[in-house]
Amino acid sequence: MTDPIIRLRGITKTYGEGATAFQALKGVDLDIMPGDFIAVMGASGSGKSTTMNILGCLDVPTRGSYLFRGHPVEALTRDQRALLRRKYFGFVFQGFNLLARTSALENVELPLLYRGDPKGERREAALAALDKVGLKDWWDHTPAELSGGQQQRVAIARAIVTRPDVLLADEPTGNLDSERSVEIMELLAELNRESGITVLMVTHEPDMAEFAHTLVHFKDGLVETIETNPAPRGKTRASA
Repeated sequence: MTDPIIRLRGITKTYGEGATAFQALKGVDLDIMPGDFIAVMGASGSGKSTTMNILGCLDVPTRGSYLFRGHPVEALTRDQRALLRRKYFGFVFQGFNLLARTSALENVELPLLYRGDPKGERREAALAALDKVGLKDWWDHTPAELSGGQQQRVAIARAIVTRPDVLLADEPTGNLDSERSVEIMELLAELNRESGITVLMVTHEPDMAEFAHTLVHFKDGLVETIETNPAPRGKTRASA
C-alpha cells in the first residue's frame, strides 16, 4: 500500500498568549496521498488557510506531527524548511503575484534564479513550463499585456517550473470570471493527471471543487469531513 506523501497528526496552532490566545487549529489529522487532487473547503476562520501555510512550510504548528515523505518537518530548522519548500512545493495564489515590469518568461524563471540554476537551463525550463500551460508564444509579454486567465497560467507555470511534488493553490480562481476559472481548473486537473503532481486547493466555490478527487471540509479548527468525489470534472480534457 502506498504511504501518504503528507501525514498530519494532532496539529494545533495557537496565536498569542494568555487571555488573548486564539487556537486556529485544534488537532488536525490528515493523510494526503501522492497524486491526489484535494479541494479544501470551509468558512472563513475554519483553519483551512492556517493548515495550508503549515503544509507549505510557511508556518509551524504549535504542537503535533507533520511528516513529509516520512520525515518529521517540525524537527527542521527554518533554513531546512526553506529548502524543503523550494525543492518540493509550488505555490499558486489568488493574486497572481507577478512582477509587473518583467516578461512572462522572466517571471517563470524566478524560482530557478533563486535556486542558482544557469541562465540557459533556466530559460529552457521556463519555456517548457509556459508551453505546458499553453503560453509558450507569449513568453515576452508583461503581465499588463496578458488577460487575468493568462496571468494565472503564468503563475502556475512559475509554480511548476521546479517540478514540485506538491502544488498548493489558495483560491486560484478567486480573481477570475467563470469562463477563465474553468480554464484554470481544467489546467490544474490536467497537470495532476498527466504530471502526477499532488494538488491541494483552497476554494469557496463548490463548482470549482468538483474538479478535485477528494473534498476536505474544515470547521472550527478541525477536519469535519473527508469525501471522495466519484466523478471529478476535467477527466476527458485533451489540451489546455
